[in-house]
Amino acid sequence: MTSTTPSGPLHEPTPVVSTAAPEAGGSRLAPGSLTAPHIVFMVIAAAAPMAVIVAIVPIAFALGNGPGTPGMFLIAALTLALFSVGYTRAIPYVRNAGAFYAYITQGLGRPVGLVAAYTAMVCYTALSAATCGALAFFAADTAERLLGISLSWEVWAALAIGLTALLGFRRITLTARVLGVALLLEVAVLLVLDVAILLDRGPGAFSLEVFAPGNVFGGVVGVAVIYAFSSFLGFEGTAIYAEEAADPQRTVPRATYAAVAVVGIFYVLTTWALLAGAGVDQAAATAMEDPGGFVFALSDQFIGSASTDVLNVLIVTSSFAAVLAFHNAASRYFYALARDGFLPSALAKTHPRHQSPYVAGMVQVTVLALIVAGFAIAGLDPLTNLSTAMTGFGAVGLMALLAVTSLAVLVFFWRRGERGWAVTVAPALATAGLAAATVLALVNYPSLTGSTSNVINNLPWLHLLVIAAALAVAFWMRANRPARYAAMGTTRVDG
Repeated sequence: MTSTTPSGPLHEPTPVVSTAAPEAGGSRLAPGSLTAPHIVFMVIAAAAPMAVIVAIVPIAFALGNGPGTPGMFLIAALTLALFSVGYTRAIPYVRNAGAFYAYITQGLGRPVGLVAAYTAMVCYTALSAATCGALAFFAADTAERLLGISLSWEVWAALAIGLTALLGFRRITLTARVLGVALLLEVAVLLVLDVAILLDRGPGAFSLEVFAPGNVFGGVVGVAVIYAFSSFLGFEGTAIYAEEAADPQRTVPRATYAAVAVVGIFYVLTTWALLAGAGVDQAAATAMEDPGGFVFALSDQFIGSASTDVLNVLIVTSSFAAVLAFHNAASRYFYALARDGFLPSALAKTHPRHQSPYVAGMVQVTVLALIVAGFAIAGLDPLTNLSTAMTGFGAVGLMALLAVTSLAVLVFFWRRGERGWAVTVAPALATAGLAAATVLALVNYPSLTGSTSNVINNLPWLHLLVIAAALAVAFWMRANRPARYAAMGTTRVDG
């Protein structure tokens, strides 16, 4: 049942109307250019599955719930699948390049929606800087060991930022192809390792005890939760590309469910295989001794030493894919806010031929370069300082936004008079799960960053400054630019 008199910021899904008509070739993204596989490649690339398996999973074994890690990844995947039910159901109402922004504006009001937009923009930029730091560290190490090329990490970071700027400038389909190749290579190599362990150890080594409640909720469950949920971040970006998707009401839901399913199954199977390879009872202790070399040791044992070199190269490509994916997400938030009048209007300009938000992209790349340069000038390490600081800061912000977005979807449909599994029950369950995960992430924040630095572990307080700035802008606009304020989060272009 749908109410006939929506109130507040609610809008009917048809007709789709732009509140700021696009100028030909000047302010419109490329409609109909992305298929479901394109979007899946981009959002899974943001999750950086290779980096998660090599760098995060051994720590989860050692410091989290040990043998229960596959079960925790399964719980995270199911929670995010619940989130996806309402998230995709609302697509006809909020088709906009600033996904969180539009969703939360529709459900919880304009001030909260603007807070979400500024927070998402900051978090995606932080995560692009985090993965750039990881890329620079692994690229410097891998190039020296394999090729004898000795360059500082700052040089590799600069090269990555330059290539990101170039690809972000071009049509979005080129980016999707590049990310698709990188993603398929990293997933293929890890699946080869999974199969090699299965063939060597046999099915009996894959104990179902890893899914027993005593294991899943054993150990330090708070740490297990934050590692599992943070490893999926990026999948929610499917709705960001709704304006550029072919038949978005079908493409975006398919891409969202596919991303959650593929990433979830991959993480569950690969962590299960790693436990089988190391021994379920010994994996946590082995990972504790050398978390950085845990996966490489298993690769040497079950595939061969040459595989370690391949893994090292693919960590670099995986990290670059994540930098590029987060750049695309952040630049579209810059673009969406500028189009609605909440950032300088120049950022809403798109390239006349590529139809990319190239001005917003250049600004985002500039901010990215300044963040990386700041850490470099301070003499800080790209992995233990830059990457950990920006990962924790961005991950906590996005986890909170997922919870608030799920709540916004619930409120949106409730106020429309709609009830049911897809529009109220699933969003309610997802809100509870995501809120709990966010609280655990904050309580266990030093474990998420892996740092003992007070500066790094107090970074989440900066989100309060972002919230204050967004609310100040929203209330000023309401008082001084009421028409612009009323159009917040509703600028949509019918493809």
